[in-house]
Amino acid sequence: MLDDVRNLIPTLFITAFLFAAGSRPAAAQSTPPHKLLVISVDGLDWRYLRDADRLGLKIPVIRILMRKGRYAKGVVGVYPTVTWPSHTSIITGVRPDQHGILGNRRPKSEGGDYYWYASFLKAPTLWQAAHEHGLKTASVTWPVTTNAAIDYDLPEYFSRRNGGSMDLASIGSKANPPDLVAAIAKEFPSFPQQWMDDRTRTLAVLYLLKEKQPDLILVHLVDLDAEEHEQGPFTQNAEAVLEHIDELLGTIQAHLPPQYEFALVSDHGFERVDKIANPAVLLAKQGLAGEVKLSGGIATTSNPAAADFLRRAAKDPRNGFGREIPHDELVRYAPQFSSVIAAFEPAAHVMFGPATTGNYFTAPKEKGNHGFWPRRADYRSIFVLCGPGINPGVEGEIEMTSIARRLAAILGFDFPR
Repeated sequence: MLDDVRNLIPTLFITAFLFAAGSRPAAAQSTPPHKLLVISVDGLDWRYLRDADRLGLKIPVIRILMRKGRYAKGVVGVYPTVTWPSHTSIITGVRPDQHGILGNRRPKSEGGDYYWYASFLKAPTLWQAAHEHGLKTASVTWPVTTNAAIDYDLPEYFSRRNGGSMDLASIGSKANPPDLVAAIAKEFPSFPQQWMDDRTRTLAVLYLLKEKQPDLILVHLVDLDAEEHEQGPFTQNAEAVLEHIDELLGTIQAHLPPQYEFALVSDHGFERVDKIANPAVLLAKQGLAGEVKLSGGIATTSNPAAADFLRRAAKDPRNGFGREIPHDELVRYAPQFSSVIAAFEPAAHVMFGPATTGNYFTAPKEKGNHGFWPRRADYRSIFVLCGPGINPGVEGEIEMTSIARRLAAILGFDFPR
């Protein structure tokens, strides 16, 4: 990390930020109880932070958070490593098969719509535990919060999307209280634009910090993920979006009241995708059509003959196979695969596809993607804590399911029980 960021942002802003990030007077440091702001940057792969110098990233605010706070050297995600299950694991502390949010969308047998509503949750959440302890809560486009018992809620709910932006009219129709959008617009006249993007999400956070100061605020920033899908991760475009997000984080930090701790998290890593491999095409030629399942960026089979064939195919690097996942690792993250005989990851920059006929390799629809196996090499999300009650330091790799417990400890209670 760069030792000196004072030449990257104005001195006055540095002074304000350092005050907000922990350089507070003794009286402010002793202000009980601690409150917590959690911001998730969708698709923020650990490598952006680890390799910030090599990439030449101008992210002075995140650098300060890491230097003054505590961070992990990567977070191992949950299966599947997609947005809605991962965000739900962050605030429940359990796997998707336990909390019930199995993907961004529900199975086709259930209609295939998004898991919009909190009623789909099968495990207690951090905001519920906070309420049990008499605390106020808020959320800004956090998944699976529609109709949740959250005091100030702008849920992730949309009829239309524009990249990472969501139509504000849909969000406002499910807001709690119902006049929340109007209240924010009164404070910030530029807020009620058609699309809610990371800039206007930041305005919502500033309003909550100024007017409500709830004990727990959950925020989901989405623009980086959208850019990575379109342009690929670690590209000039994606890095520019991250640098803009860093500026937004700086604005929030400069307005953060002294009793708040700050957590920066993400839901999954990101990979560049150059081509799609379709294992079912190979199996069909062996009379084993339908004996492989493609799910969450992995290929699995419960058929012994198919397993033997895939193991032979995986030895040829031209087939685009990566590591075979050990069975104990497989069931640790996805117990539903207990009957699986063989499971494989794709090779670097390859993703598995569902085609059963035609070409074995096909072109990807997006330049970048996620949804890979949680323990895929060098594919991790992030966890950073900063604030007056946080001891600076560096931890090794942690599990995503441990984050809820860490966040609850800041608020003063044990969770999950």
